[in-house]
Amino acid sequence: MEKSLSNSLLNERFEFDKEKRKAYGIICGIDEAGRGPLAGDVYAAAVILGDDVFIDGLNDSKKLSEKKREQLFDEITEKAEAYCIATATAAEIDEYNILGATFLAMKRACEGLGIKPEYALIDGNRTPELPIPCEAVVKGDSVSASIAAASILAKVARDRYMKELDAKYPEYQFCKHKGYGTKLHYELLSQYGMCPEHRRSFFKKHKI
Repeated sequence: MEKSLSNSLLNERFEFDKEKRKAYGIICGIDEAGRGPLAGDVYAAAVILGDDVFIDGLNDSKKLSEKKREQLFDEITEKAEAYCIATATAAEIDEYNILGATFLAMKRACEGLGIKPEYALIDGNRTPELPIPCEAVVKGDSVSASIAAASILAKVARDRYMKELDAKYPEYQFCKHKGYGTKLHYELLSQYGMCPEHRRSFFKKHKI
């Protein structure tokens, strides 16, 4: 069930970004999707919104229905001054660990923007190494409009990618669990073993 968002709270998120722009210039919001799953890339998105942009219903992607996220994805990509969606692969997750790979995806998203930001707002309590100053914003998708927008882009893009993996590896039913460690996923892993998209480092405590 979709959680409603009051106009005052929604306005606060856009006002938060406006104050940051006054202080730092061009800002981008950055968020990730897919840190927890057992399979697939981790995604990150960076979004730059203008002062005159308002997107009704903008919220933490986890609090929105899939249909609403898809609608907002189209509106965000249309109205944003710039956006970039980037990934780090399952192999990179195994090489660098999930935090390092997430920061790598965030760095790629920031550097892939068509407009160079002067300051970055990062969802969470830690920041990646970026070529610009950045600030960690705890529960940022509830505080900043640009972080909330990035949250939606990353989530929708990753869900679409998991549908592609579902078509490539139908035996794992990725559309149903999106790669997360559900009972069904573990049952299928026990039956078929791991595919190339599974994160090997996530299975050190599990016998498949």
